[in-house]
Amino acid sequence: MAARTFTVFLEPAEEGGFIVKCVELPVATQGETKEEALKNIKEAIEGYLEVKAKLLGNSLKGERAEVIVETPTALLA
Repeated sequence: MAARTFTVFLEPAEEGGFIVKCVELPVATQGETKEEALKNIKEAIEGYLEVKAKLLGNSLKGERAEVIVETPTALLA
């Protein structure tokens, strides 16, 4: 298993607490505190990746390649 870093954004929820969303994956969750929200998003990302890995299994064929793209600085802030 490999470690990977994901970018998340925390925003205050209207009803209190925080909503946290992952930029790279369709994953979002919430928590009463920033710490709880960050713990919850970590668990949600791990769960998403586990399910995705099971669904893909060995169904992918061909050569693996990685690409590097230029990212607008607004997305990195």
